[in-house]
Amino acid sequence: MTDFSKILEKAKELEKKMKESQEAIKKIEVIGTSGGNLVEVKLNGEGEMISIEISGQLLKEEKNIIEDLIKAAYNNAKSSLKSKTNEEISKSAGIFGASGFKWPL
Repeated sequence: MTDFSKILEKAKELEKKMKESQEAIKKIEVIGTSGGNLVEVKLNGEGEMISIEISGQLLKEEKNIIEDLIKAAYNNAKSSLKSKTNEEISKSAGIFGASGFKWPL
């Protein structure tokens, strides 16, 4: 029974750490850019777009160029968010020997 108690204790500790990680992830903010910083997209830890900034000089360009730069900035931010989220999850999972755990974004 001692082994089961230890397993249960570790599971509770993991649950607590994962909840802490989830709260920390919610507070993450990342910025993605494209076009030499002509477009800037900010995402929160849940992947929601907080803001988008488009340089006035870019507005002179064709619509499809602007759309492509917005997508590129968003994808850049999303990639950064994925890395930061994985780092946060690894902090919690690492103490339990599960450091290879990846957050599914």
